[in-house]
Amino acid sequence: METVYFLGIDISKKKFDAALTHDGSTMHELVVPNRATSIRVAFRALKKKFGFSYDHLVVCVEHTGIYCQPLLDFVLGQGIKVCLEPALQIKQSQGIVRGKNDRIDARRIAGYAFKNREQLKFWQPQRQVVQKLKALLVARERLVKAKVQLQTPLTEAEEFIEESIRKTMVKCCQKTIRALSEDIDKIEREIDLLLAQDQNLSRQMKYATSVTGIGKITAANVIVSTGEFRRIVEPKKFACYSGIAPFEHTSGSSIRGRTRVSKMANMTMKKLLHLSAMAAIRHSDELKQFYTRKVAAGKNKMSVINAVRNKLISRIFACVKNQRIYEKTYQHALA
Repeated sequence: METVYFLGIDISKKKFDAALTHDGSTMHELVVPNRATSIRVAFRALKKKFGFSYDHLVVCVEHTGIYCQPLLDFVLGQGIKVCLEPALQIKQSQGIVRGKNDRIDARRIAGYAFKNREQLKFWQPQRQVVQKLKALLVARERLVKAKVQLQTPLTEAEEFIEESIRKTMVKCCQKTIRALSEDIDKIEREIDLLLAQDQNLSRQMKYATSVTGIGKITAANVIVSTGEFRRIVEPKKFACYSGIAPFEHTSGSSIRGRTRVSKMANMTMKKLLHLSAMAAIRHSDELKQFYTRKVAAGKNKMSVINAVRNKLISRIFACVKNQRIYEKTYQHALA
């Protein structure tokens, strides 16, 4: 790797702490307001002081969502290589450490980038239409969650609260629930329009939703999470990302834990796949028979449902990869 300098950055809402290193130990530190003009001035000053070109710089950033955007816009515009790393990954790579503040975190991120310089994966933004789709899906999820939080207690109150009191509660929440439902419908129409206008998204949606149990929202989330099936190209890796890949938990002769899934996962994706698996078991004769047979054989119900989730992922990836509609009665050519 030709890179000479590694810049570790710990970002917060109003500013970010940065540490520049060329050997993993010597650090030049600075604090920069998290604004486009301040970022531009700071990078020019670093470039002038140390005499490097942007081709010889790698920026490593701890992922903090929208707070990263001004910095990412600048470095991508200048052609600077950037790594966007999860905080947990950086933390676990440090071993046992003590103390924490923004300045120390920036030094640790710079050290992490230097130490892993041969394995770094540089970040590339998704297409703008995919970014917009992701934003709509996130907004829809928040609205659905708010609607459920209001509606569920009212439904449960039917059997336990005096009717006049319950009617008063319903009356007070009725307009809000109706407004939330209208906003959800509006977002879903925007999603439909967005998918219809983009040929690649429309094609991938057609193949993904052809799998029994996979609806529009689940398919759209899969497309966004996989980066249009470019960032994650293998179903097993996506199963791991979604928290449904089972991992063994044993060591020597003393630890004999049950094989289980990991908690480090995209929980939204895991929830959607669970709902899809339940729908598939109801509407697919094949999967219904599979579920019934495994449960009758003594398998844990959740383990069987997890197996169905993995089957759905494999089918989605196969359909998109081969650009074919899922065939419920498919027979192999050699059969």
